[in-house]
Amino acid sequence: MDDRPEPPFPVALVEEMLRMFGRAVRAHQLYLPNNPTYLRALEQARAAFLPIWAQADELVIEVTDTQLRWEGHPVLNEPDKTTDALPWVLYKDGIRELRLLRDVEQQELVNLIGILTRVRKTSPDEDDLLTLLWEQEFAFVRYRYVDVLLEGAPPLDASEAASTQRLVDPLQVHEPATETILPAGVVNLDDFDATLYFLDEREVEYLRDAIADEYATDLRGNVVGILLDVFEAQADPAIRDEIVGVLDNLLVHLLTAGQLRTVAELLREVTLAANRARDVTPQQRETLLSLPNRMSEPEALSQLLQSLDERAELPEQGDLNDLFEQLRVGALATIFSWMGRLQSPRIRTLLERAAQRLAAAHTSELVRLIGISDREVSLEAIRRAGAMRAAAAVPALARLMGQPDADVRLAATQALAEIATPGALQQLERTIDDASREVRVAAVRAFAVRVHRPALARIEAAINGKRLQEADLSEKMVLFEAFGAMCGDGGIPLLDGLLNAKGFFGRREDPELRACAAMALGRVGSADAIDVLRRASADKEILVRNAVNRALRGGAS
Repeated sequence: MDDRPEPPFPVALVEEMLRMFGRAVRAHQLYLPNNPTYLRALEQARAAFLPIWAQADELVIEVTDTQLRWEGHPVLNEPDKTTDALPWVLYKDGIRELRLLRDVEQQELVNLIGILTRVRKTSPDEDDLLTLLWEQEFAFVRYRYVDVLLEGAPPLDASEAASTQRLVDPLQVHEPATETILPAGVVNLDDFDATLYFLDEREVEYLRDAIADEYATDLRGNVVGILLDVFEAQADPAIRDEIVGVLDNLLVHLLTAGQLRTVAELLREVTLAANRARDVTPQQRETLLSLPNRMSEPEALSQLLQSLDERAELPEQGDLNDLFEQLRVGALATIFSWMGRLQSPRIRTLLERAAQRLAAAHTSELVRLIGISDREVSLEAIRRAGAMRAAAAVPALARLMGQPDADVRLAATQALAEIATPGALQQLERTIDDASREVRVAAVRAFAVRVHRPALARIEAAINGKRLQEADLSEKMVLFEAFGAMCGDGGIPLLDGLLNAKGFFGRREDPELRACAAMALGRVGSADAIDVLRRASADKEILVRNAVNRALRGGAS
């Protein structure tokens, strides 16, 4: 007959909750916190608490080494004492009772799951479960624990030890010991099982990781190092010539395999070995240095860039940077010429970053490429100079302003705007009158952003000039926005005349022009500018009226 008291509600509710909780712990161990599988397991665990809170405000769970018990009933049974068993994880660190309060699933469940996952993977020299629980300062999770070093240790009694009799198996008395002789080279695993030298779970896991690391190690870099060590140690010309041939073949193999980091290491070490080895003949040094020189030639480098563009797997950015750092400065032109031909946007982004690092190390070559006749190379060099904000490129970019190609002038204008030094902005001032609308707009926008006041006179002249009548609305807006950002109260009379003044027969300026003037007054934002805007707040033209109201709101804020 079962003498255990009847539980206040069905045991199955607690069993289901613990099952869902264990599933959430396993999901946290396997997946990232934003993974849908983990999030679904977490929500299921939270939902499993709700039927329990409908019956009680707290849940007290007793912990043994193989079971979790509630009201004397086993609700989770894990006979194996491993780190995957929740009862054993709690029991081995001294937890004997776990008390969960209402709302624990909303407030502290995620932290509790994280601690249990961490304890399962912890090493002996890291914090145990009790320490982690104490550091967390839970409010909805309470526990009772014992000191595992003192638990179950009875006091020593000398008389008891003296009276203990030694028990001997009668069969061992009458039967002599027998020895089983195994063939040479055969090991009986039973001799190691459950002994001091048998591997525990942590040691087995360490060996697995070490084996995995060993197999994952790329030994080709070690091969390169060994070959170059032999090259430096052996002065025999025949041996050195053979090593150079092996390195040449290895370079092709590494490029085919996509091992860019190892290729970079080979090129770097080859250069060092050529200068470090003793008794190297000029012919041997030239042959050794021909490896990085050939990699920088247009034909070889073009093949590499084409293969990268066609590969489905992207190289690592760091590997590509390392390789480009070993190339000769002449490789920049080939790299720039390929930027516009690449089909993969992702590989283009990687190459742009790597090329920019190479260009930053060779600014003089970058400046030279800006002015060469190859249009694609020149355009890419202009873009890199702007992205790098290379002040040394300003004179070369300024010379391009006289080019007949509008695209080249636009790229140079954008690069000067990105560099944005006083000298760069000064070179931009003459582009306000450029024949290309895109060039004019790019320059004026740069002045507005940088508030480059030396350009104010040219901008005012453009507003008063005949070209403004032919400009589209977007160009007019850019001009007036820049003027309003820089003119201050000194520009109010001009803007007031455009917005409010009447000409012959009471005619006003074009509505688009008046709306742009209102926008510029809003950028000025002073009290006088607001007064001018208010006089036009009831204008009959809806375009002007809307622009005035927007400017007033902006000025008031």
